[in-house]
Amino acid sequence: MDLAIIGLDRSGRTTVFNALTHGHAATGTYGADAEIHMGVMKVPDDRLDRLGDAFKPKKVSHADIRYLDFPGALSGFGSGEGPSSQFLGALGNADALVHVVRAFRSETVPHPEGSVDPDRDVAAMDLELAFADLTLVQKRLDKLDIEVRSARAGERDAGEKEMALLQRLKQGLEADVPLRSQSLSEEEARSLVHYQFLTSKPLLLVLNIDEGDVDKAAELEADARSRWRGPGRDALALCGKLEMELAELSDEEAAEFRTEMGLSGPGPERVARASQDLLGLITFFTVNPEDAHAWTTPRATPALRAAGKVHSDMERGFIRAEVLTWQELLDCAQAGAPVTSALAEARKRGILRMEGKGYEVQDGDVVHILFNV
Repeated sequence: MDLAIIGLDRSGRTTVFNALTHGHAATGTYGADAEIHMGVMKVPDDRLDRLGDAFKPKKVSHADIRYLDFPGALSGFGSGEGPSSQFLGALGNADALVHVVRAFRSETVPHPEGSVDPDRDVAAMDLELAFADLTLVQKRLDKLDIEVRSARAGERDAGEKEMALLQRLKQGLEADVPLRSQSLSEEEARSLVHYQFLTSKPLLLVLNIDEGDVDKAAELEADARSRWRGPGRDALALCGKLEMELAELSDEEAAEFRTEMGLSGPGPERVARASQDLLGLITFFTVNPEDAHAWTTPRATPALRAAGKVHSDMERGFIRAEVLTWQELLDCAQAGAPVTSALAEARKRGILRMEGKGYEVQDGDVVHILFNV
């Protein structure tokens, strides 16, 4: 999963990136010539950790998220000029966008617009992303117009159908309705995948609050959600500076500090969970003596396709899947015994289900694939 971090200069975008990835990218560098940062976060999952503790595989593999921190997010921020083509190309490959919105105050790091106003910054970013999509729509409409007019009468249907859809999307964008909020049939949505529209991507707004407001984080987050939440769009609040400092501590020290501060949970983990929810992802597990592994996949993924995420041979030679929940597997575990013994116990108890290729894998499932190639 690739998540693109965007935001106005001096929003604390790179600080949040460092907090999420335990990185050390230089902050305070602005403009289109600044370096693009890339980092990977291993998604914490207590369920996987408990499976690893119970069965002692050689390794435990958490799901990961790749974060991309884009400098100088929009070349024409607030001017209507839109992002650069290089920026658009990189953003187009992301699975979702994370917009860091400044809510902290600092005399030494002044806001480029002269004042801190989260609603203004959110609206300005939304405008620029919509403008980018409108530019793409208009270019395609201009090209289609030529193609349709030059085509024979019986060969115009597909082009005219696409033009009608794009005209409808254009009207919505001009009325400040992002593509993620526009009504599309499954067929229409599939036809737009290759465009990589930015306002169709899930968007997580991260309100970057002041250290002095940490005790009000839940209240600020609820307020942000009431204003900004919508289809494919969510919001949360965290203090990027504090989370970056906590990333330098051990897990135990960071947890103790969060408890003292009254924080609801690790900021990076909350961002990861919210992003997965926006993308409609669930996590399933495979456990064997070599590896206890977490895999993310879209909801309603059939067992056959889930097998392919583990290994292409499993999908190609799929016979059936043995499935139970992670908790059921733990309940069948015996101290010091391998996972095969727990599976045997689950069969004896009648809780190990035999599922075919069409079974929709559920969040928290432990899946054992039987295959033959």
